[in-house]
Amino acid sequence: MGCVVVDVAVVQTSELGDRSYVVHDGHLAIVVDPQRDLDRLQAVLDERGLRCAMVLETHIHNDYVSGGLQLAHQHDAPYAVNAADEVAFDRHGVADGDELSVGGMRVRVIATPGHTDTHLAFVITGGPGPAAVFTGGCLLYGSVGRTDLVDPARTEELARAQYRSVHHLADLLADDARIFPTHGFGSFCSSGSTSGGEDSTVGQEKTRNDALTAPNEDTFVARLVAGLTAYPAYYAHTGARNRAGAGPVDLSAPQQVSPAELRARISAGEWVVDLRDRTAYAAEHLAGTISIALGQQFATYLGWLIPWGIPLTLIGATPQQITDAQRQLVRIGIDRPDGAATGKLRDLADGAATRGYRRVTFAGLAAAQQAGETLIVLDVRRDDERAHGAVPGSVHIPLHCLLDRLADVPAGPLWVHCASGFRAGIAASLLDRAGHDIVHIDDEYAVAVTSGQATG
Repeated sequence: MGCVVVDVAVVQTSELGDRSYVVHDGHLAIVVDPQRDLDRLQAVLDERGLRCAMVLETHIHNDYVSGGLQLAHQHDAPYAVNAADEVAFDRHGVADGDELSVGGMRVRVIATPGHTDTHLAFVITGGPGPAAVFTGGCLLYGSVGRTDLVDPARTEELARAQYRSVHHLADLLADDARIFPTHGFGSFCSSGSTSGGEDSTVGQEKTRNDALTAPNEDTFVARLVAGLTAYPAYYAHTGARNRAGAGPVDLSAPQQVSPAELRARISAGEWVVDLRDRTAYAAEHLAGTISIALGQQFATYLGWLIPWGIPLTLIGATPQQITDAQRQLVRIGIDRPDGAATGKLRDLADGAATRGYRRVTFAGLAAAQQAGETLIVLDVRRDDERAHGAVPGSVHIPLHCLLDRLADVPAGPLWVHCASGFRAGIAASLLDRAGHDIVHIDDEYAVAVTSGQATG
């Protein structure tokens, strides 16, 4: 058979800050932590002429719906999931110390509790090269996975387990072992200051990782717990979906909705989400719709804010926008929108009233204040961001709390800001929908700090 060479192909899901991996020897492949839209992974297999012979899951994920069960079914491959996980499907149960083989590749299972109780790492070897270690939400680039998702009351307990798991891996593996985490590229499953980047080794992490450079366990735990921020509400649904086992996705075009039906759905209080950029939305939009621009953070914030299970209709400039939005949504467990409408806004309005609101920069805010305009500045950043500085006199309601706290929103003209303008655009649309007079501050908060309008 000759010398086995183990190669790793990365399939990145930048919208959620995660990675999946295809590990192979040129013929057979092991897929680690697959996302749910499997066509991307299948394309990698096809391009390289590989057969998927095993699927590995490092943990029951909270930030996305796994495609692992479906991929294993499609390829008649074993689906390796921790034997201790309470799941509703048949799997190849594995535990600490188990060894698996696929062709010339060898897989060692290592228990690494912390991010979850039953978290596993997989060490894959074959041939003369360094080991490839798939660390899921344990050892990330520069930091570790958060430890408050299982039970907030157990955050410190699991943070201590996380510290010990990372040190166990560092002690067990050679410095040249290559590390391949699932989280840490923008995912809210990360904690601390992840370093990103394309690759890392155990040796590199010993010089920069929060868990490996802290002077002791107590210091690490205190820093981790203090640094935890809010995370998306849809995580509560995703973990349960993964334990149940998700089926195939349907990315076919949803039902097209007429202008009259759009108006009816808006009047009924359903979520009708406009995917166009926030500039176009502010200029003109259908009254009662919600602006969440299609982009890197689209699914995260829609999933965070939408009342789970409410009917969802998408408005896009083109059918491709709808298709792209659907792909992002199935990854977090929103399987099918209830309809879509595409085309020019005036055609979709079909004579119905449209609305708009002003967009300004922080310089525009300063000018309005100097002119004596009556206004209220509303900061929709998270608590941890607010702690570093604020616009003096501003009101603070984080975006993810806004729908629950509409009664706390002051009356009068609201000038809404965040850190970059994106979240403020979403908040502006929600407040406009609720009948408030809105001005969207579409600018970088750093500009306000530099100009002296804000602290931080």
